[in-house]
Amino acid sequence: MLTPPPPRTRADVAARLPDDQARAWFTEALADATRAATAREAPPAQAPPAPRPAWQLRFVTAGRHCGQDAADAVRALLLIEARADTETLTRLYREGSAAERRAVLLALPSLVDGPQATPLVDDALRTHDTRLIAAAVGPYAAAHLTPHAWRHAVLKCLFTGVPLTAVADLARRAAGDAELARMLAAHAAERTAAGRELSRDLRHALTLTGVPTEEP
Repeated sequence: MLTPPPPRTRADVAARLPDDQARAWFTEALADATRAATAREAPPAQAPPAPRPAWQLRFVTAGRHCGQDAADAVRALLLIEARADTETLTRLYREGSAAERRAVLLALPSLVDGPQATPLVDDALRTHDTRLIAAAVGPYAAAHLTPHAWRHAVLKCLFTGVPLTAVADLARRAAGDAELARMLAAHAAERTAAGRELSRDLRHALTLTGVPTEEP
């Protein structure tokens, strides 16, 4: 089952939590994240390395305390409240479990304005984890992936069975894309030659390009 984008407000996330104990933990975790975001003083040059911020430890344990169903939303909101920078997002992604990586990908549109985090999207698209792929093709990918990378992301969804409803701004980016139409038509021809049925998503994507192709 694919994970929908997480709610972005505290109230929405809190409403998904299983009990008061989870909500209390969530409130404390957000407070940790907010304190980290508003801290302004840099440590002295000779100070020993600072321990990992408390909110990052809570980021890792969110599933245990808030339940797996709400963990993506809790983790994404922690990242947003902490105003995690690209370096922090990259480290959490590289060190994290698949669930933690999903949260990083889901939070990208709220935290990163430019293409500097696209390597994380590229990494997720190299996997065969459908939930990770679905998180990777959200609004951040729509805004910042190059045309080449974005086209291959669409094909990756078709190959792995990720519904194209997960692809943000599909209609906008597909419109008039002759190269995408060519790639989709080639994929359709391969499936037809192999005696395999063409999916509704594949036909829909071809239609969205608006580029005439031979009927598969």
